[in-house]
Amino acid sequence: MDLYFNIEDFIYRFQHNCNKVQQKTFYKNEVITSYIQKRNQFCILVNGNADLVRYDLNGNRTIVEHFSKNDIFGEVFYLVTTNNELLVEAREKCDVLIYLYDDIHTKCKSNCKFHQTLSEYLPELILNKMMDLNMRIELLTKRSIRDKLVGYFSLLSNRALNKSFFLPFSLTDLADYLSIDRSAMMREIKLLKEDGFIKKEGNKITLLYK
Repeated sequence: MDLYFNIEDFIYRFQHNCNKVQQKTFYKNEVITSYIQKRNQFCILVNGNADLVRYDLNGNRTIVEHFSKNDIFGEVFYLVTTNNELLVEAREKCDVLIYLYDDIHTKCKSNCKFHQTLSEYLPELILNKMMDLNMRIELLTKRSIRDKLVGYFSLLSNRALNKSFFLPFSLTDLADYLSIDRSAMMREIKLLKEDGFIKKEGNKITLLYK
């Protein structure tokens, strides 16, 4: 996230100054939260990796978003209007701060100075969340498999501030995340390597065209 304040400092003060925030630990494959319950939560991932996944009525699984350290998520950002269930699942051990958005206007204690800070910073967090969602939409609307891959690789490169970066997914999950066929994606990755666009070493990608 590109914020005007220090997110690490914000999270530390959030953990230690507001008694309305809960910190919980989740382990691989555990469900962190379910959006179908509409509890109006927002959550901050202190460490670890997690996925927002959707299961349709036939049990098919789709990765909607991927979350890493300092990312925010929660049903406050989604209006669930279908019968498809949205779950946030831990990909590894995750520590998560959980806060009810409805408590934003209620001080946790009479001398809680941090609550004012939270009220000031929350719009910036939400704005950055909306920007992330817009980038996700833009990525999915690209027409070709190559355009989706190159767009996603460029995004990861920009976030890492480096031409080299590690994929946060297995290749199977990457195909799921980009809503493309895995076999077709593998062929396109091979062509990107042969055409000199990328170098791939295991889960590490290096862009050669930037």
